[in-house]
Amino acid sequence: MTRQVFITVTLLISITGAFAQQQSVSYKQRIHLLYNGIATQLSDKNTHLYLESTDSAKNENPHSYLWPLCAFLQGANEMEALEPGKSYMPPVETAIAQYYSDIPPAPGYQAYVKKEKTDTRYYDDNQWLAITWLDAYNRTHQKEYLHKAEAIERFMNTGLDTVTGGGFYWREGDKSTKNTCSNGPGILIDLQLYKITHKQEYLNTALAVYTWTNKWLQSPEGIYYDNIRIPSLKIAKATYTYNTGTMLQADVLLYEITKDNKYLTEAHRIAAAGKQQFFRNGRLPDNYWFNAVLLRGYEALYRLDHNRDWISFFQQDADAIWDSERDATGLLGRKPAKTLIDQGAMIEIYARLQSLQ
Repeated sequence: MTRQVFITVTLLISITGAFAQQQSVSYKQRIHLLYNGIATQLSDKNTHLYLESTDSAKNENPHSYLWPLCAFLQGANEMEALEPGKSYMPPVETAIAQYYSDIPPAPGYQAYVKKEKTDTRYYDDNQWLAITWLDAYNRTHQKEYLHKAEAIERFMNTGLDTVTGGGFYWREGDKSTKNTCSNGPGILIDLQLYKITHKQEYLNTALAVYTWTNKWLQSPEGIYYDNIRIPSLKIAKATYTYNTGTMLQADVLLYEITKDNKYLTEAHRIAAAGKQQFFRNGRLPDNYWFNAVLLRGYEALYRLDHNRDWISFFQQDADAIWDSERDATGLLGRKPAKTLIDQGAMIEIYARLQSLQ
């Protein structure tokens, strides 16, 4: 064997061994590494709150905004789904309780810790919490989760009016935009509440908002735009994975509720368009949490039609993240400062992929 061949063979063996080592770290192991990383690097034990990122000098506030906690709460829920009997949600819920604001017209959660400052209440932040609590209710049947979700449904309805024919605003006190990110999850909450309670008003609201969102914010191809501006009616045509994810999941839920094939047909159209739009060169766009919400929609469709194509590209992207976007401490992210929202999102993604194996 020549020296050049020997070096080549040695290099190939080394690369193969490293790849095998990476692949041998199961999704479940990755989840626990990330969960432990949050506990050691992104939590404030004195206040029972969490940090926005590992770079305290660049964090806007002493503690995290609510949005990253929405991601972490869903991740913790998926961990409990994987490990019945284990308890991962309570510490996150203890933190979230510190964002609670009971001001009129209805109680909700503000964007930042209440005792540290008064902040805006975003309808979508609240909706993400309600979605997780409904998932937890369906898993555990604990009434507390249902009551929390119903309270948020009442809060989000304070952001619903007939301007442009319907739809939810993005945040309280700001009537300049109605966004897919506040309408898609609003539909999901009402559909889930209808499935649980069979109260017709929930289904009526979901169908009205579904029709409005498709009228104003769906592209001809099937994916979803960001928002409609008011009063100009100009459409902000940026496309983000999570908006397509919520509406895809809405169609699956509507099919399950009504058994009307038009919703399943639409779900397949959205799924095909979403994959074509967002999965490029073997990767999804770089916002992990947006992609976690997208996965929810594809998982819901997969559980109906068992088409593995809806899941395989998420696996490809999630494995690439683990292999190439992980720092020496085990946290994930494309930038040096690792964020709470990224860790929460990847916990959710790996947990969902584990459940689908």
